[in-house]
Amino acid sequence: MVISLASIHSGLCAQVGGKAANLGEMIRAGFPVPPGVCVTTEAYATVAQNVCIDFSALGTAQSHQLRKRAAETREALLAVPTPPALERAIVESYQRLAGGGPVAVRSSATAEDLPNASFAGQQDTYLNVTGPEDVLRAVRQCWASLWTERAVVYRNTNGIDHRTVRIAVVIQRMVDSTVAGVMFTANPVTGRRGETVIDASPGLGEAVVSGAVNPDRFEIECDSARIRKRLATAGGQPCLSDGQLRELAALGRRVESLYGAPQDTEFALDATGKIWLTQARPITTLYPLPESSLVDGLRVYFCFSLAQGLVRPLTPMGLSCARVMASAVARLFSMPVDDPLAGPHTFVEAGQRAYIDVTNLVRGRVGRSLMPRVLDVMESRSAAVLRKLAKDERFSLTTHTPWLFLKRAVRIALLHRVPQQLIEALIRPRAARERLRLVGKRIANRRAVPPSSSTQERLDFAERILLNEIVRLGPTMLPPAALGLGMMAVARKLLGSKASAVELETVLRGLPHNVTTDMDLALWDAAVRIGADETARTVIAGEPPSELARRYRARSLPAVAQSAVDEFLSQYGHRAVAEIDVGLPRWSDDPTHILGVLANYLRLDDAESAPRAQFTKGAEAAEAMIHTLVQRAGGFRGRLLRLALCRARDLAGLRELPKYQMVVALAAVRRELTKVGEELVRRGEIAEKDDIFFLTLGEAREALAGRNCKPVICERRQRYETELRRRHVPRVFLSDGTEPEAVADGDGHRQGLAGTPASAGIVTGIARVISDPVGARIEPGEILVAPSTDPGWTPLFLTAAGLVMEMGGANSHGAVVAREYGIPAVVGVPSATALIQSGIRITVDGSSGLVRTL
Repeated sequence: MVISLASIHSGLCAQVGGKAANLGEMIRAGFPVPPGVCVTTEAYATVAQNVCIDFSALGTAQSHQLRKRAAETREALLAVPTPPALERAIVESYQRLAGGGPVAVRSSATAEDLPNASFAGQQDTYLNVTGPEDVLRAVRQCWASLWTERAVVYRNTNGIDHRTVRIAVVIQRMVDSTVAGVMFTANPVTGRRGETVIDASPGLGEAVVSGAVNPDRFEIECDSARIRKRLATAGGQPCLSDGQLRELAALGRRVESLYGAPQDTEFALDATGKIWLTQARPITTLYPLPESSLVDGLRVYFCFSLAQGLVRPLTPMGLSCARVMASAVARLFSMPVDDPLAGPHTFVEAGQRAYIDVTNLVRGRVGRSLMPRVLDVMESRSAAVLRKLAKDERFSLTTHTPWLFLKRAVRIALLHRVPQQLIEALIRPRAARERLRLVGKRIANRRAVPPSSSTQERLDFAERILLNEIVRLGPTMLPPAALGLGMMAVARKLLGSKASAVELETVLRGLPHNVTTDMDLALWDAAVRIGADETARTVIAGEPPSELARRYRARSLPAVAQSAVDEFLSQYGHRAVAEIDVGLPRWSDDPTHILGVLANYLRLDDAESAPRAQFTKGAEAAEAMIHTLVQRAGGFRGRLLRLALCRARDLAGLRELPKYQMVVALAAVRRELTKVGEELVRRGEIAEKDDIFFLTLGEAREALAGRNCKPVICERRQRYETELRRRHVPRVFLSDGTEPEAVADGDGHRQGLAGTPASAGIVTGIARVISDPVGARIEPGEILVAPSTDPGWTPLFLTAAGLVMEMGGANSHGAVVAREYGIPAVVGVPSATALIQSGIRITVDGSSGLVRTL
């Protein structure tokens, strides 16, 4: 039950906990670690077996109940007698180690210092403990600290089962430190690898770790050993010399090499100047790098997932399908890919999100000019980062001529008859819309798979859609919408200073021909039907969404509600939250979210604020504004302006159509992959049909050939669950881990949180912070604060009074729909979901781009 640290290795983690295992590994590798012993988890289990712990209550209790349960458990552990033999073993080990002198008594839990959860500071540490009685008391207090409220909440948050956790205790000889602190072998703020960051102060390191002092800070480049930054607390003499800093940085690199990942270490310098390492654990906050990082110099990665409004990770099958679609895009631009399933080299995966290597765009004259302009209306914060990188000397121009880009663009335009599409849309917008409807119908017909198709044929069909069909949607369907948006730019030029941005924005309110708006209004109409029937209204408004979904599948909802939901799903059941991931269920698979939104709509009883009434008022305001602006311009300029503004209203709403058709295609892919999954279940190759979405397309074929994929699926499900809990995803980062946006000042403006104006108007209301729309509720008049949105979120907009988003640009999905509903919106607000709390009053100024907390 008590063993020497020198005899411990990583294989004993279950017996000694994460901290002791890491210390043992460092001692075995020859690092300077103070000697010590470990009181193992078996000792804790011997004591804890006499304590009744209600694990289920600890996992589900409310905060006040949680505090009570945790306190009762701690008191029980402290009250249970320690076996005499164990006490003797601890005391004898302490005497041999320190001869009665001071020691550090430190907790070492089995769920501690993990790659994805450090548990830093969750259990207790006691320093300068002297004498047998105090050592025994400190050991017991460490055991009890496994059940502090903070530790229980941390385990709940990270999805760690309380029943699996044990605690050991490390007893180490104290270092009489003159200087101590912490050292990160990668910059934990900017994410940059190859940069050591040291915080240190005179005395014990615990003062630095706990935040009790303002330490000196140092940054050292690992490759050159150059000290980039010295920041002394009071502007006086730093507590570490240059030589000591370089020695520490070199030691940190060796520790990182031992574990194969950046480390968060603690150190102390004794009176002789010798460095002692007292802890090492992974830096869990670093965003993972793609496998291709630094293969070919410094690279720039742009998060395609975030640009599509998707914060959560993609399933392995979702990523696999995205790779094939990326191969199709590369082929469209005359850049063939050897293996379409592997994707082009510019498609990379990091943190189970899809990133695009945009290094060549940043280093090309056309790319660095065009891409930020596109992102200005889609993801403005990424645009700002890319403009900043264009000025970085490390990304100097390597492609000066635009001819290759122009050649490819002209070829695509001629191949897909883009000029003819633009002319048709300008002269005959109704005919252009009808053509798009027929194109969509033809595409849908090509997606029909004969019922007798084999499993292999279904897989072939899915790959064919991904590689051949979806890529055509952009050049085939986007030109009319692009013309509509372009007409707004023409109108802006014609008016000059005669119209404000707010007035021009009014023209786009109540915009027709937008499939996402049509979807939301169709859902509202379903709510109106249900609300008119007292029985249906009572059931939908009174039961939880999960129960409503169960009843819907059982066909036991009231007839009006069953029929209304059927009709909505027959037209829009292929949509979903995070719908670009084929691995996630569509609304027709799981209508829980839609039924929850319907229940929310039934709470809105003000006819004036009803969504369809608001939409109609928006359209009337837009027509009135067109008349005003035309009159203001006058003459021939006025006639040109009317044409531009009318075409903008005729066509700009079509911007959602290519995405809509892509989602229809992805739903067809999902349908066929689900059938493949059902076949694999029948063969016993996978446990359930949805397991196929934790394989890739290539692995699905291997499974059909008899490969056992169950272990891979289990491991990937665990990794996916871990990534679901990740709160921060970089929109742009470099291959050395640096987040350019993290280098900037994150304090915001004094007058409020600054973002990009997206929908004009000012509203004050209660903030409702939502990270996942499924099951979420927005009370009428509340302001939605979200990390990002895709069309699956927009049903929530109908009752929201305003919108704040961390991501997005002026023409991202959320911004467009907010404008059409006439609700003020600000997008691209850094850390909005962290800085704004549900329940506080905020003011959203959609004209200035400011959000103020009241």
